[in-house]
Amino acid sequence: MNIPQKMSGIVLIGHGGPEKLEWREDLAVPVPEKGEVLIRVGASSVNNTDVNTRTGWYSKSVRGDTASGATGGYGTDADTDGSWSGTPLSFPRVQGADCCGEIVAVGVGVSEERIGERVLVRSMQAVDAESDEPAVQTFGSEHDGGFAEYTKTRSMDAITVVSDLSDIELATFPCAFSTAEGMIQRCGLGAERVLITGASGGVGSAAIQLAKRRGAHVTALTSASKATALKDIGADETLERDAELPSRAFDVALDLVGGSRWDDVVASLCNGGRYVTSGAIAGPIVELDLRTLYLRDLALLGSTFQPANIFTDLVGYIEAGEIRPIVAKTFALKDIRKAQESFQAKSFVGKIGIKVRQ
Repeated sequence: MNIPQKMSGIVLIGHGGPEKLEWREDLAVPVPEKGEVLIRVGASSVNNTDVNTRTGWYSKSVRGDTASGATGGYGTDADTDGSWSGTPLSFPRVQGADCCGEIVAVGVGVSEERIGERVLVRSMQAVDAESDEPAVQTFGSEHDGGFAEYTKTRSMDAITVVSDLSDIELATFPCAFSTAEGMIQRCGLGAERVLITGASGGVGSAAIQLAKRRGAHVTALTSASKATALKDIGADETLERDAELPSRAFDVALDLVGGSRWDDVVASLCNGGRYVTSGAIAGPIVELDLRTLYLRDLALLGSTFQPANIFTDLVGYIEAGEIRPIVAKTFALKDIRKAQESFQAKSFVGKIGIKVRQ
């Protein structure tokens, strides 16, 4: 195909409110370097990480919930460490942690046979580090992502998918479902009792499906208005968001909320239970009584880094029809501010899709 030199897209020009997201029609189409592929983006979707990166919520200077800075950011203190990696973010940045598209060009060392493949891009990408510790970068944060007509990534992070689902439907999987699958594999969830907080959101609703796939008994923490929808996707039971949690009732807690209910979630675990977190939308600062941890033999697990198999396993589930997308709304890329406003209202179940290719 004839690849243009310029493209349209949304760029983030700095940490702050939605005004930091600008529509541009003069962006340079990226050129794939050695080991990379160029992708014509079909669709993306909205994730907490897109908003959190925009506002600078990942900065250690921020102690509040993710909603408090959504309209204005968290100030200049977040500029020095407001990215996933804890380093300053480079602007302008094309965000978009999700991407479904078609490979249209390849760099040196990549077979031209890949051109024409429909792919999903791995959202959490491992990077080479000088130490033995796992290191990760996020598509759309540490480098440009899916909120533009074209993007590039390493060939190894563009995973072929064969599916009858639309680009919008497929684009709702990468970030949310791989986060949920990473949590589930990190704690080795089986046919056990699991509590999922933030269950109506992208990661939470993904976790319901993925936990049921393993035979787990799922209790979802949510609002009453969303209970029926969550049961429709697999939740066995639901609890009101502010309801008293049963004591020592769950083998595993998949927590995406944190905040003031953190202690209640931990108390709901049985002795020897496992707590896994990959988010803290209600606030990152909590208090832990170490006696609770060691006297009850609990395991507290964080989940960010994803082994390579997490994403390829996920694509396998998609192709086998074992999980399904939940698309609540769809917006054009140009309307990303409206899409994030709708996302922040939290009045839906599942994901908000972003149509990139017109």
